Amino acid sequence: MTQKDTYILGIETSCDETAAAVVVNGKQVKSSAVASQIKLHEKYGGVVPEIASRAHVENILPVVSEAIESAGIKPEVIDAVAVANQPGLTIALMVGVTAAKTLAFGWGKPLIAVNHVHAHLQSALLEAESIELPAVALIVSGGHTNLYDAESAIDLRLIGRTIDDAAGEAFDKVATILGLPYPGGPNIEKIAKEGDPKAIRFPRSLLDKDNLDFSFSGLKTAVLYHCQGQDMKGENRVASMSRQEIANIAASFQAAVIEVLVKKSHRAAVKIGAKTILAGGGVACNNALREAMEEMCNNNDLSLLIAPKKYCTDNAAMVASLAYYKYEAGQFADLTLEPKATSD
Repeated sequence: MTQKDTYILGIETSCDETAAAVVVNGKQVKSSAVASQIKLHEKYGGVVPEIASRAHVENILPVVSEAIESAGIKPEVIDAVAVANQPGLTIALMVGVTAAKTLAFGWGKPLIAVNHVHAHLQSALLEAESIELPAVALIVSGGHTNLYDAESAIDLRLIGRTIDDAAGEAFDKVATILGLPYPGGPNIEKIAKEGDPKAIRFPRSLLDKDNLDFSFSGLKTAVLYHCQGQDMKGENRVASMSRQEIANIAASFQAAVIEVLVKKSHRAAVKIGAKTILAGGGVACNNALREAMEEMCNNNDLSLLIAPKKYCTDNAAMVASLAYYKYEAGQFADLTLEPKATSD
């Protein structure tokens, strides 16, 4: 008997992307619709929760409808509705959770709650043919920099995390210091290509510690002091810097972040005896990071599965993909499901 395909509708509204997707059997992406809010937030230099929430309210139904129509299916074909309910901006998560609960109730389908950060792991697995376990999973985004011991898609053990700023947050803050536009990460990467990554030796926090945690606040402060002086009297040196000087700062900052991410990932692989390193999250779009991770894995006989760029940033395909494994394991939520700003 041929096994029936499992169709999952995923919904994602944890920050500033309204997304919906239909994924079959955890792998086959039938559709992935995303409404970006970058234009709404760029003049503020970051995400404004109230603006994000209002945009989610406006976009959620059109995006869900687009995902279903693009998949070429009817709602009755869907086996479950999945939603990222944590972590994130509570006011933004609430829109997706409310929509998912409404659809699940109206269609008589199971509801599946998904951790947004854990879902980033699935981005690295969506197009993978196979994976050798155990694996170390590096999730590096605007709000999180975590390392996991991954026994399976739903069996994750947190083994390292940032104790202050996440890597993506540090990119955004340093971009602001350098007068670069929002979003910071892509713009730092762009100008860093013109700079010398060895021009300035910025600190590599916690790299000498025998743990797997991260810290990027000190690095951000070092860039600030370099640009405005230790006395912090408000002198804006950046305004008088040449493009080459700014490029050197960006390249040196980026190199410091990447060195820590790569070395901590390798340290984690050694500690747990991993054969594979997975990487996902918005910062995983960075080409210099991707190249450095690939080089490290090649030099240490490790397999690398890094998320395709189209799935690095927030999307619902990763939510629906992870939900498939929770569906198979019978891990369902009920209609009392609530959004949570932080992870369980």
